[in-house]
Amino acid sequence: VAMTEVQNFEFQTEVKQLLDLMVHSLYSNKDIFLRELISNASDALDKLRFLGITQPDLLPAQELQIEIESDTESRTLTLHDNGVGMTRAEVIENLGTIARSGTKEFLKSIGEARKSERTPELIGQFGVGFYSSFMVADRVTVVTRRAGEATATQWESSGDGRFTVQTVARETPGTSVTLHLK
Repeated sequence: VAMTEVQNFEFQTEVKQLLDLMVHSLYSNKDIFLRELISNASDALDKLRFLGITQPDLLPAQELQIEIESDTESRTLTLHDNGVGMTRAEVIENLGTIARSGTKEFLKSIGEARKSERTPELIGQFGVGFYSSFMVADRVTVVTRRAGEATATQWESSGDGRFTVQTVARETPGTSVTLHLK
């Protein structure tokens, strides 16, 4: 796999607003990031299982699984799955935007909830869960390879309004999300 140069992108305006909100006040329990990332990985397994009905060659030889790996020395926490993965275009679309619909409504509901001092139910809404990673991480690295594709993509951000994307090697389809902990 030929490596490509690193491409730099900026998040949509709404993503910048949400990242700031997420890191500073959205969730009262910072441990929620783990639930959100496991939920995303589980969804990737379900999507591959569904695709495997009509395309059994996409299913991995081993069982579909999610692994959590911690490295205390490097202060990282990584979630690996062997699910459907993402293409480069899907990485840019899915991690550079928020849920493609409802973002403005989501930010509006958060603003209204803050004014009325009520906490809205946020788990699983509007696809914002991935961004909860920035509550505990200075940097997040995602390496993903779509089932049926030969190349993988690395996405990385420090939650500062920008992210980078490049082509990298990954032996098997699936996704690894590495949190570089604060």
